[in-house]
Amino acid sequence: MFDILARILNVRELRVKLGITFLLLIVFRLGSFIPTPGVNVKSITDYVASAQGAVGAVLSMADMFTGGALSSMAIFGLGIMPYITASIIFQLLTAIVPALSRIAHEGPTGRKKIAQYVRVATVFLCLIQASMLAYGLSSASVAGEVGSFVAEGVGTWEFFIYIVLSLTVGTMFLMWLGEQIDEFGIGNGISLIIMVGILSRIPRAIARLMSGVDPANSGGSLSLGEVVVLLLLFVGMTLAVVLITLGTRRVPVMQAKAVRGRKTYGGQRQFLPLKVNQANVIPIIFGQAIMQVVAGGASMILGPWAVFMSPGSFWYTVFYIVLILFFCYFYTAIQFNPNEIADNLKQGGMYIPGIRPGKRTADHLSGIMSRIALAGGAFLAIIAVAPQFISQYMGVDYDISGLLGGTGLLIVVGVALDVVQKVESYLLMRNYEGFGIAGGRIKGRRG
Repeated sequence: MFDILARILNVRELRVKLGITFLLLIVFRLGSFIPTPGVNVKSITDYVASAQGAVGAVLSMADMFTGGALSSMAIFGLGIMPYITASIIFQLLTAIVPALSRIAHEGPTGRKKIAQYVRVATVFLCLIQASMLAYGLSSASVAGEVGSFVAEGVGTWEFFIYIVLSLTVGTMFLMWLGEQIDEFGIGNGISLIIMVGILSRIPRAIARLMSGVDPANSGGSLSLGEVVVLLLLFVGMTLAVVLITLGTRRVPVMQAKAVRGRKTYGGQRQFLPLKVNQANVIPIIFGQAIMQVVAGGASMILGPWAVFMSPGSFWYTVFYIVLILFFCYFYTAIQFNPNEIADNLKQGGMYIPGIRPGKRTADHLSGIMSRIALAGGAFLAIIAVAPQFISQYMGVDYDISGLLGGTGLLIVVGVALDVVQKVESYLLMRNYEGFGIAGGRIKGRRG
C-alpha cells in the first residue's frame, strides 16, 4: 500500500492532478453545508428524516445523490442530476434525430455544440425542478401539514425566488467544478462529484446501523449476526459489481494474411471485447424515474388500490424489472452498432472465423450482443431490487440497504475503477508497475 502511494507521489504530473481533484471535491463538500436563504432548515431536515413509504424512498434516493445537501436544503440541493438527465436525453436524441447525429459526427466542433445544448437544457431542468420544489414546500407550509419550511419574515415570492435562483446557480457551479476536474484533475469530474456525494452518506448509515444493534439479542432491531450478514452482503455485492463492470465477452477475430514477396503478413488472432454491462447504470435510472411517476399517479387515481403499485409490492417489483430489461436492450441497441463494426472489420482486413464478412458478421455480433444484454439486464435487475428486499426482510433503513446495491453501488464501483485505471496509465507511462486491475499483474517497460 505504502509502496503504491510512494510511486504515485513520485510522478509530479499525477501528484498535481490528484491534488487539484482533491481540492475541488472539498469545495463541493463545503458547498453542501451552505443553506439556501429563506429556508427553515430544521423543519426540512426533520421532514426528510421522518418521511415514510414511497415519498421516503424517493427523498432518501435523491438525498443520497446530493450527499445530504437536499435534506439540509443547501445550495447544492439539486446536485448534479439535472446535468446527468440532460446528458442522457441528448445522448438518446443524438442516436434518434438525424440533425443531431450529423452535428455529433462533425468532430470536436460538433461535440462542443452538443455540450452547449446540454448546458442550456440543464438550466431549464434546474428551473423546472427548483420551481416544483419551491411550490411544494410553500404549499405544505401554508396547508399546515408540517412545520413551516419558510423562515420567519420571508414572503412567499421571496422564498420562491431564493430557492429557484440558489439551487439553479448551485447546480451550474457543480457542472463547472466537474469541467475543471476534467481539464486539470484526473477522472471524470461529474462522476467523481456523484461518487463523493454517495460516499459521504456512509458514516451516517454506519451510525444508524450501529445504533440499532443489540448485542444481547434482547429485542433490539438488529443482532450481531444480522450485522455480519449485512457486511457479507456488502462485500459480495461489491465484488459482483466489480466483476460485471470489468466483464467482457471476447469475440475471436482473425486478420487476413497478405503475402508480399517472400514474407507473409497478418494472420494474427485477436479478440473483439464486448462489455457485458453495455448500458451501465442508465436502465436503473430510467426505470426508477418511470416507476416513481407510476407510483405517484396510482396513489392519486386508484386510491386504496394504489397499494398494488407502491414501492416494495409484487407488481411494482415486476414492472420495475421489466423496465430495466427493456431499457437495457434499448440503450444497448443505441450504443452498439453491429453494421458499423462489421464494416470496420471488413475494411481492416479482419474477419470472425467461420463467419462471412459483411451482413453475416453484423448478424452474428447482433446475436451475441442480445444474449449479453439479457445477462447484463438480469444482473442490473438483481442489483436494483436488492436494497428493497434487504430493507423489507431485515428491517433496516433504506439509507443502509441502499449502500448494498442499486444505482449508488454501481456508480461508486464504476467511478473508482475508472480513476484507478487512469492512475495506472500514468504509472505505466513512467515505467512503474501498475495495480493489475485488468487481470493479472501489469508491468511497465522495465518489468
